[in-house]
Amino acid sequence: MITAGIDCGAKNTKTIIMKDGKIIGKGLQLTGFDQKQAVEKSLDEAIQAAGITRDDIQRICGTGSGKNAIPMADEKVNDIKAMSKGAHYFFPDARTVTDVGAEEGRAAKIDDSGNPIDFAINEKCAAGAGAFIEAMARALEVTIEEMGPLGMQSDKKIPMNAQCVVFAESEVVGLIHAKTDKPDISKAIHDSMASRIVSMIRRIGVNEDIALLGGVGHNPGLMAAMLRELKVNKIYIPDEPEYGAAAGAAVVAAEKV
Repeated sequence: MITAGIDCGAKNTKTIIMKDGKIIGKGLQLTGFDQKQAVEKSLDEAIQAAGITRDDIQRICGTGSGKNAIPMADEKVNDIKAMSKGAHYFFPDARTVTDVGAEEGRAAKIDDSGNPIDFAINEKCAAGAGAFIEAMARALEVTIEEMGPLGMQSDKKIPMNAQCVVFAESEVVGLIHAKTDKPDISKAIHDSMASRIVSMIRRIGVNEDIALLGGVGHNPGLMAAMLRELKVNKIYIPDEPEYGAAAGAAVVAAEKV
């Protein structure tokens, strides 16, 4: 049985192809202005990686903010369902999952089958999403990849009070003018973002193992900040967390075959 899951997100469109429960192909494209084109390219990339043809795929499930731009999908599910099934696929013991994308964050409590039983959403506010780190990296004149390791060089606690990217950027500029070291500012940025994500998780309750999906999972500075905020020793993150919801969609497709 071969299924595909397509996650058309605000920044990237990801495709996962599974055969009998194992991932055999992946594709990722910038979503850009033409969502349908990004979907087609992402799917074609995954098909090529899997060494199959499109006709070999028995069922396709779409998800993400651009799920309505996935015309070949046999069904479409919301982000909560997709991320919950994705977290369960990678970490069957996880009962709390959070998915932080480019423009919003989500958290869910899941059962032992990966079905969501409660959830919370950080409404479209970049201060709790990946766009926040991108904006702050520009303010600090460093790359996104440098932000996490930079913050881990500091052990200072500098509060950031702004709850909006625009005001937070002004606050960062103020810290720069005050000659605050970049590692200290980076840590303050990650602490602020972690606080918003964790407050969302606490709304549904911190339940057993915690899984994190989404591209921010590559940021070690944010992960360190979340561990401090949650007061736990480990957060479970897939090797390629950006594919989490796409994997969940592929699982949903398989369940319906």
